Amino acid sequence: MALLEMLAKYSTDEKCREILTKLRWPEGVTCSRCKERQVCYLESRKQFECASCGYQFSVTTGTVFNDTHLPLEKWFAATYLLCEAKKGMSACQVQRTLGISYKTAWYLCHRIRAAMVEVNRAMLDGKVEMDETYVGGKGIGKGRGYKHEKEVVIGIRQRGGDLRFFHASDARSGTLEKYIRENISEDVDILFTDDYLPYRSAAKNLRQDGRHKTIRHKLKIYAKGDIHTNTVESAFSLLKRGIMGTWHKISAKHLQAYCEEMTFRFNRRKRPDLFVDTLRHMITASTLTYERLTA
Repeated sequence: MALLEMLAKYSTDEKCREILTKLRWPEGVTCSRCKERQVCYLESRKQFECASCGYQFSVTTGTVFNDTHLPLEKWFAATYLLCEAKKGMSACQVQRTLGISYKTAWYLCHRIRAAMVEVNRAMLDGKVEMDETYVGGKGIGKGRGYKHEKEVVIGIRQRGGDLRFFHASDARSGTLEKYIRENISEDVDILFTDDYLPYRSAAKNLRQDGRHKTIRHKLKIYAKGDIHTNTVESAFSLLKRGIMGTWHKISAKHLQAYCEEMTFRFNRRKRPDLFVDTLRHMITASTLTYERLTA
């Protein structure tokens, strides 16, 4: 969907509420409290009222839109901008584009990101690559960040499948093993990593039956047949361009939120319904309060 098409299609509050209602209740509106289907619409209040318990609620009740004072048209525009920006969009840019305050733009972007967090994800299988990188801060010395002020991001990518980024506390074998256990199927065909020593211990179960292959980066070898980590490393480059070229500066506290945004958009980059699918996640995600965001 092109920008002008989206702006024309969702140009009013009524049109925005109509699509959100269809996405939230595809089989018909039900009461948020008692799940009763007999509800009536109060036009003047833009709310529904349950015929059984009398509870009044709107399509935005209990969602990331909850208690917002920002017009839904601007919510939709901001969502579209974040969906279509390959390397993300800064809150400053959203502020200028939508004509809102920076605080509103920052909170708005984080609420959209909160809806992009995926839960109950399937385990990755087939051929999977895993690597780690360091972002932000200043490096001290050489090597893989043993002395650094940078933050660790672990990347796991299934070839021909999904990408996942995790803001990790470190890159020790125990931490790497945890992410392997929680994200990679026991029936995975092959796990590809580089020759970083902790992977030997982290993937010991796969290594025993020959399903852990390593590429020798220390010897300046970056591909040997299909043994490489170039696929996940290309995703790392996209994340780093987003940090350096778009967001410029992000706090360690919110790094995982930016990782979730990047992977959500990347995994749906070929879907024609990316914008609508994002709205679907936003209407089913729980509320993110400003107090919780800034705690």
